[in-house]
Amino acid sequence: MGLLSVLSLAHRWTAERVQPGDIVVDATAGNGVDTLFLSEAAGPRGMVYAFDIQQQALDNTQARLERAVREGKRLAPVRLLLQSHDTLPAALPAAEHGRLAAVLFNLGYLPAEGADPAVITQQSTTLTALEASLALLRPGGLLSIVLYPGHAGGGDEAAAVEQWAQQLDPQLAQAAIYRMLQKPLAPYWIGIEKRKQLQALPAEEII
Repeated sequence: MGLLSVLSLAHRWTAERVQPGDIVVDATAGNGVDTLFLSEAAGPRGMVYAFDIQQQALDNTQARLERAVREGKRLAPVRLLLQSHDTLPAALPAAEHGRLAAVLFNLGYLPAEGADPAVITQQSTTLTALEASLALLRPGGLLSIVLYPGHAGGGDEAAAVEQWAQQLDPQLAQAAIYRMLQKPLAPYWIGIEKRKQLQALPAEEII
């Protein structure tokens, strides 16, 4: 048995944390692979929000969901949003803030026929979206990030995201990385779990 692919690992970690009825987010809908996965995991009582700045991505995602329904799969309702993932806090109802079970990011460009490969995720909006997503997660929730350093601009974005994750307060969140060490340009994954509770400081450290 070989090593898990980056996407398989991301889905495995997510599946361990998402339960039927949960609220989840696909921050980069793309061709709908993550959106469908989240919709199946959350089930009919759950809710999925899927973001993308390209209408083609949302159309591809909608088509994938419709095929799954025709195949008899029971899915969560999905709200497709033609907007950047850095608008996530405003797009979600205030009552759902702090209740998300998982937010998935699959960065880079849209791998679809006719799509413009120059339209890529940008580190400025990506970092803003990651900060917002971490705040919106419930305790124990997962922030899953697939990075693509092999395309133009992807290496800089990946480095910025990795630096951001490394600097997180370990009392706020725990970060892990999964990467093929002999393939520096291959996609890799960062997983961030929001802590279930902040650890109280020892009495002698409280001033």
